[in-house]
Amino acid sequence: MPSRLRIITRRTLVVLNIITAVFYLLSCLAPYIKPTDSWVIAVLGLGFPFLLITLIGFIFLWLILKLRRVWYSVVVLLIGYKSINVSWAFNAPSAFQYQKKPAQIRVASWNVARFLEWKRNNNEKSQIRLKMLEQIQKQSPDILCLEEFFHSPDSAFYNNVTEIKAMGYPYYYFSYDPDGDYQFIGSAIFSKYPMLDTGLVRYFRPSIPEALVHADIKVNQDTIRVYTTHLQSVQFRQRDYEAINEIQSAEDSLLANSKTVLAKLRKAMSLRGSQADVARQILDDSPYPTIFCGDLNDTPNSYTYFTIRGNMQDAFLKKGFGIGRTYSSLSPTLRIDYIFTDHRFSIKQFTRVIKYLSDHFMIMADVELKKN
Repeated sequence: MPSRLRIITRRTLVVLNIITAVFYLLSCLAPYIKPTDSWVIAVLGLGFPFLLITLIGFIFLWLILKLRRVWYSVVVLLIGYKSINVSWAFNAPSAFQYQKKPAQIRVASWNVARFLEWKRNNNEKSQIRLKMLEQIQKQSPDILCLEEFFHSPDSAFYNNVTEIKAMGYPYYYFSYDPDGDYQFIGSAIFSKYPMLDTGLVRYFRPSIPEALVHADIKVNQDTIRVYTTHLQSVQFRQRDYEAINEIQSAEDSLLANSKTVLAKLRKAMSLRGSQADVARQILDDSPYPTIFCGDLNDTPNSYTYFTIRGNMQDAFLKKGFGIGRTYSSLSPTLRIDYIFTDHRFSIKQFTRVIKYLSDHFMIMADVELKKN
């Protein structure tokens, strides 16, 4: 009887290994298939890290059991090497050196979540807003890209443009997306260096991301172009987060909650895929050495990431270590904020500022233009 139980257990594990391998391979297709063509593949791409961990678990299991079928899982694992390479940074961990060299440019990107509080008051969110401003001043990058940036000239609300300019950023460009009377939310670039030109492109409706903005910035004798944007979010509300928790704990109606969450994921992924196509076309037309910062709302194993990055360098992959989570909720695998540069830059170092203020972590990199 124990022998029969062992056979059944082994066969069950083999079937589960095959199912994992199939889903893993399908998830590896996500960067190459537009979400509008297959949203199922796009959702599987989101689950790539978990499928990878499960597949590695089977490899260790077969090694312990000394079974030859381990090689099948190893081959499947290696087929997804491109997805692995963008999902994990393999550099040795190192401390960020805040003493910046003169030839280097320090660039930071941060989704500030509207600074949490709009109206002038002294509540808890306003206190967090002050801490966020203190963090910006402490990090003091040369070029600061902010997504979900809130500003209002109305004296009843916070005038965040003026406050950040006072930190030593005389040059700025803001998309000024209206969100009420004299209230604006959008993408912003602040710079200690002069801006020679600026511009923006607004994405099509019905999507509601922030515009793709750029600034041509004079750095010593060189001109560089910096882009920032915030692509379509899933727009989960409180009830959606509750539904995810219920799914995880198998409470309430699993099917109904899953349908709601998947419907929002499907819509957002499809819109982001089209936005990525627009952004890529604009990036290709840049006449200057280019830096791209932004909240793409998508993980590295996605059509959005591969399309916008193109052949640019990912600062985290160059100098970071591990998964590099930038979104503090839902899952530890969510690296959705990025700094890319073209190959006319060398990336010297990278860091994430792990402070639970916004729901995103600030990311920062030192880059340097290569000599001709």
